[in-house]
Amino acid sequence: MAKTGAVFGTVLALTWLVLGFWPFVFVAAAMAVGAIVGRIMDGKLSVANLVDAFRGKRSSS
Repeated sequence: MAKTGAVFGTVLALTWLVLGFWPFVFVAAAMAVGAIVGRIMDGKLSVANLVDAFRGKRSSS
């Protein structure tokens, strides 16, 4: 997991240095969406729980 974080950090840092701030924000948002979609497809994240979290509901687990 540490290698994955280092790769993501490197990609984001290079994006900021080479392309600037707004492309950095776009790449970071795309990475976050990709991570969420990947967790949903792996079954590690429930869509219902995710919607509840955005609505401000607390989970019991």
